[in-house]
Amino acid sequence: MKRTRYFGAVLAAMLALSAPAGAQTPAPAKDPAAIAALESMSAYLRTLKAFQVESLTTTDDVLDDGLLSQQAAKNTFLVEMPNKLFVTVSSDAKERSFLYDGKNFTLWASRSRYYATVPAPATVRELDDELNNKYGIEIPLADLFRFGSPTWNAADITAAVDLGPGTVLGVTCQHYAFRQDGADWQVWIQKGAFPLPRKLVITTTDDPARPQHSAVLSWNLAPSYNAEAFTFVPPADAKRIALAVVSQ
Repeated sequence: MKRTRYFGAVLAAMLALSAPAGAQTPAPAKDPAAIAALESMSAYLRTLKAFQVESLTTTDDVLDDGLLSQQAAKNTFLVEMPNKLFVTVSSDAKERSFLYDGKNFTLWASRSRYYATVPAPATVRELDDELNNKYGIEIPLADLFRFGSPTWNAADITAAVDLGPGTVLGVTCQHYAFRQDGADWQVWIQKGAFPLPRKLVITTTDDPARPQHSAVLSWNLAPSYNAEAFTFVPPADAKRIALAVVSQ
C-alpha cells in the first residue's frame, strides 16, 4: 500500500504540469483574479496569531493492485504562531497527538501508550521541515503554516480558475481550481473579511489511480487555552521510545 503526501508535496514544489500523452485539450487559463484570491487568503492566514481548527479528512490509499482504499480521519489543531502546536489525529487505524512547545516535539500514540520526545527547532514551519526530512513524519495540513510564507510561491501555478460561489458547512465561499506539477487541487475560500480556506480537495495526477485527499475545515479564531496545552506530561503507564531517523 502506498500513500501520497498531499498537502506538503502539493504546495511546496510548484512546477509546470504537462498534459497527458495524446491529450489535445488546451490547458485551462490562469485567471489573475483566482491567483489574487489565493494570495489574499495566504496573506490573511499569516496574520493569525492563535487559532483552532477542526478538520474532517478523507484520504485515498493506492493498494498494490491499483485499487483505492479510502480512509477517514478527524484532526484538531490548536496553534499559537510561530512556535506552539497541539494536534490530535483520530481514525479507525490510529490515535496520535503532536505537541510542540517551542523547544521540544512529542509524538504520543495513546492506543499503544508509546511516546517519543525530541528537541525541536524554533518555528512550526521549521519543525515541519525537520520532521519530514529527518523522521518521515508529516504534520497534518502543514500547508496552513506555509501559505504566504517566504518559501511559498504561487508564480508557478500553471492553471487557475474561478468556479463560482459555493457553500461549505453553511459558510458562503468562492470555489477555485488550480493546477501544478503532479496535482490538480481545489479550494473553497470564505467570502468577506475573513478569507479562510474552508475546504481543500487535491487529486494526484501523476499516479494512474488519481488518488484524492480532501479536508473540510471549521475555524475558531479566538480559542481559549493555556501554555500547558502544548506540553506533554506522560501518563504513568506511558512508555518512552526513540524516533527512528529516516536515513537509518
